[in-house]
Amino acid sequence: MDWWNETWQSVTTPLPVPDTAVVVVTAAVVLLALVVPRLWHLTRHALTIVHEAGHAAVAVLVGRRLSGIRVHSDTSGLTVSVGKPRGPGMVATAAAGYPAPALLGLGAAWLLSEGYAVALLWLLVVVVALVLVQIRNWYGLWSVLVSAAVLVGVTVCGSAAVQSTFAYLVTWFFLLGAPRAVLEMQSGRRRVRRRGGSDVSDAGMLGRLTHLPGLFWVGVLLLVCLACLALGGAWLIGLQLA
Repeated sequence: MDWWNETWQSVTTPLPVPDTAVVVVTAAVVLLALVVPRLWHLTRHALTIVHEAGHAAVAVLVGRRLSGIRVHSDTSGLTVSVGKPRGPGMVATAAAGYPAPALLGLGAAWLLSEGYAVALLWLLVVVVALVLVQIRNWYGLWSVLVSAAVLVGVTVCGSAAVQSTFAYLVTWFFLLGAPRAVLEMQSGRRRVRRRGGSDVSDAGMLGRLTHLPGLFWVGVLLLVCLACLALGGAWLIGLQLA
């Protein structure tokens, strides 16, 4: 009971606002991770986990039966759900993946703007735990367990400064990484077309489901991610300018 009371107090008590340098440096670190190939490959697994969680959450919300989630070593993922093969529910499920990190980043930015870094970290722990029970491959299990270990370690053992800095890193990563992933998907689509292969990307699936060009859906997904980045970034930076 004492542990629960202490945890609840930490979740509901705003942390002090970090210095402007913390916000700027964490954003710079994330940008570095996005442009250095090895760092991007390593950190992109976190984006994939949230991406697949987005597919899974919307699948459940529209009444589909979730069969499992896979995360692969090449940072790709797969969420399998059972239901009608076409229709609004399937379109919503297919469209949910790429905006999921951006929307989570937007919500995270709002929490940080209110000072609730610890609440954000516990929310991420819950998200990872929900994904964990749906993982259906060994590499995915390892990836999610590593992510969970890092999150729990920082959340439970980290000082207030460590928790706040890590929360900003994660938030910037989701906000900045989401549009990066959409552009990466479009690059992959171009490579597949040059080779004469079948487009199995989310945009390609949405194109087949809606009879709209896949490029249209790339644009829609990118606009959503950029809008979240603009608003979330304004909250994070505006917090320091207020």
